[in-house]
Amino acid sequence: MKDCLKQQLTEWAETYNDPQYFQEDPIAFPREFVGRGASLKDIEIAAVFSAHFAWGRRSMIVRDLQRLFDEMEWRPADYVAAGEWRSDDSSIHRTIKWSEVAGICKQLDEWYKWHDSLESLTPAQMRVTVFNQKEDRHAPNKKINMMRRWMVRDDGKVDLGLWKHSDKSALLIPLDVHVYGQAVELGLTQRKQKNLETAMEITDAFREIFPDDPAKGDFALFGYGVTH
Repeated sequence: MKDCLKQQLTEWAETYNDPQYFQEDPIAFPREFVGRGASLKDIEIAAVFSAHFAWGRRSMIVRDLQRLFDEMEWRPADYVAAGEWRSDDSSIHRTIKWSEVAGICKQLDEWYKWHDSLESLTPAQMRVTVFNQKEDRHAPNKKINMMRRWMVRDDGKVDLGLWKHSDKSALLIPLDVHVYGQAVELGLTQRKQKNLETAMEITDAFREIFPDDPAKGDFALFGYGVTH
């Protein structure tokens, strides 16, 4: 990677790793629960759904998450444990139906009967155990890696840093269509498939700049998107 690109990516990462750019963003909801002094389970469940809803316009995501947490009466852990989940086929966010939300609540309820936290789950395990999706060794698991970034990175700025037993150097860039396009334009990958291997390649590129914290590069890509 050329020094001029490294410098520019570093500047973007430093500039946009700032809460002012994430006030109307899915991470605002788990952060709200942190501010309320909520339990780790409350925060984790808020993060699960906030990441799961994270596609489309941010204003729509925020609107629909507000509706979800209103339904939960802002007590996600109690809502999950109660077992009386709304489960009809109407939409809560884009193609996500209330029945899908109920399915995730069921998976979470089963997990929390035996565990205090989701932290021990790998992204591949979380895909199956929480989201009840089929195993896919090549899936980039964008939403899961976004949630893990929130929960693990601990610089005290945007991310929450509540998972203390996880290594932030092992985090992956959350790969979606926009991130992929930005990474291609910047020359961070030439791969054609938007899969796990591509996410790893982009993350490795940022490891040249942030060797102990490659997911910080996510803010650089955000900055590229804002400035271009």
